[in-house]
Amino acid sequence: MSEIKGTNVVLHNKVALVTGASRGIGRATAERLARAGAKLVVTARTEAALSETVAVINNNGGKAIAIACDVGDFNQVEATVAQAKDAYGQLDIVVNNAGTIEPISRLEEGGPEDWSQAVQTNLLGVYYFIRAAVPSMIEQGSGTIINMSSGAANSALEGWSAYCTTKAAVKKLTECAHKELAGQGLRIVGLSPGTVSTGMMSRIKESGMNPVSQLDWSVHIPPEWAAEAVLYLCGSDSDAHLGTDFSIKTDEGRRAVGLPLQSER
Repeated sequence: MSEIKGTNVVLHNKVALVTGASRGIGRATAERLARAGAKLVVTARTEAALSETVAVINNNGGKAIAIACDVGDFNQVEATVAQAKDAYGQLDIVVNNAGTIEPISRLEEGGPEDWSQAVQTNLLGVYYFIRAAVPSMIEQGSGTIINMSSGAANSALEGWSAYCTTKAAVKKLTECAHKELAGQGLRIVGLSPGTVSTGMMSRIKESGMNPVSQLDWSVHIPPEWAAEAVLYLCGSDSDAHLGTDFSIKTDEGRRAVGLPLQSER
């Protein structure tokens, strides 16, 4: 596989918060933003799950703290944002990465509780962090919020009703937030990375449901590519994509980020 050329965005004196940072895209993103100079706040449901992420960052000259947070609970989200500001004095970047593919089931078979949990995590979790972080970002006149999106936002896939629906809603939330907040110095953007070789993709493959589960593992990109795209979206070179879902499924998107093109894989 070709090497990542990457982006030259630097984040010195910036504070970034990444949700779902214990593994996969979230962990890769936290580590990449730290290497670019940001101070990190990483969250997951339990603080213990974040130990490796924090250790990697701090042992390599970065600075990271872990905060346990259920993104589906606004009180916890609000407290997490407050703790981040107490620790570092500011909050400049929020990466809304936490999400769930469950339930993978047809509508007539899945449980309403599982569907509700998907809405709580995938949609309300994004809204909660926007709502909690935006007031202080408006006060400081700047801030970037990146919402992890998916091609599922534009597709109808068997067994993925909750995932497709919530990702479509997050895409519209990104558009609304951009319309309301861009004039106050805030940058709101989505990222659609394509299929990524993470634990979530393993669960998708095991389900055997819909064409995505049949894809060969070799077609999935590594989480580090998605992390590089997040870093790119933190910089002003990506301003043309604000309010949209930026995609690295195209050669145009990959070229902008400094990723290998389709023909180079």
